[in-house]
Amino acid sequence: MKTRICEMFGIDLPIFAFSHCRDVVAEVSKAGGFGVLGALYFTPEELEQELAWIDDHVGDRPYGVDVVMPASYAGAGNLDPATMNAKLAEMIPQGHRDYIDSVMSKYNVPELPADEKPRDLLGWTEESARPQVEVAMSHPIGLLVNALGPPPTDIVDLAHEKGIKVAALVGRTDQAVKQVEQGVDIIVAQGYEAGGHTGEIASMVLTPEIVDAIAPVPVLSAGGIGTGRQMAAALALGADGVWTGSIWLTTTESDMTPMMIEKLLAARSNETVRSRSLTGKPARQLKTAWTEAWDGPESPGTLPMPLQFMATSEAYHRINKFQVPELVGAPVGQIVGRMNSRKPVKEVIYELVDEFVEASEKLSRLTEEG
Repeated sequence: MKTRICEMFGIDLPIFAFSHCRDVVAEVSKAGGFGVLGALYFTPEELEQELAWIDDHVGDRPYGVDVVMPASYAGAGNLDPATMNAKLAEMIPQGHRDYIDSVMSKYNVPELPADEKPRDLLGWTEESARPQVEVAMSHPIGLLVNALGPPPTDIVDLAHEKGIKVAALVGRTDQAVKQVEQGVDIIVAQGYEAGGHTGEIASMVLTPEIVDAIAPVPVLSAGGIGTGRQMAAALALGADGVWTGSIWLTTTESDMTPMMIEKLLAARSNETVRSRSLTGKPARQLKTAWTEAWDGPESPGTLPMPLQFMATSEAYHRINKFQVPELVGAPVGQIVGRMNSRKPVKEVIYELVDEFVEASEKLSRLTEEG
């Protein structure tokens, strides 16, 4: 397959795969696609280890790193990295802390051992993401991706100086235009169906809108893409490639827990919800008792980013540590309804390509017959 994206990165397939699992990232790149490691949940030291491992396992194949540097969040522009966590923690109302405790008690979630603490803020602010960017750029990455707003100009300039392309995820056309004005090289048009942070416009509408608005800047289509037919549809809409995430969660290389894998394999397409319960911004995830608690009438309401994540981080740590079935969940898109069996990454890639070819040939025959 040859698109501008393939030529830009020297890859065989215009399939970009976002994952927090290094094994998935490496396998996708080795199979001819482009793996992108989500850096959000790693400390800078952990990210260094993950990227060093990827370097050792992808050979000369390209890969990228995804960070979150939001355009807006509580305390933006007034945070000192040295005191940031403490200052933000003071902004969390006691009523929210009490509500979280009540939900945990309702589902009998055990307390953490005294010597075990949840993670700090990590990458939900520009201040905490900059060290991740510094680590990422010390490795031979081919792409730096940002979510939730235009990356800072100095980050874009530094990436370009190092020969690194910059991409950004958007949910509206005006956002895409703003990103291009900031110097971003590739736009990921992320439709309503997508897992994680996503907007309100479906991929079928969003992709061609953005393609037309920012031409000739290349566009990757995201949201609801898990088959070769959907990939063919994305390219027919004008995209130069596809950005995928959810479909890698249930691969054999995935590091999701057995319980989470089982829940994803059993879920239907209508069993996700776009909720602020995870980060304070709308993010599509598996519907659970946890999301229902935050979206229900007794909820005090979610907090702005990054306070919601900070307020709930210990709760998430406990839920995941003890694998509480009613509460365990994960960001995932509506494509979850087609994620019904575990397969190796390489097999998923092959199936995408085979079905893409079949769909493209079918369309070609329709034209010839006409």
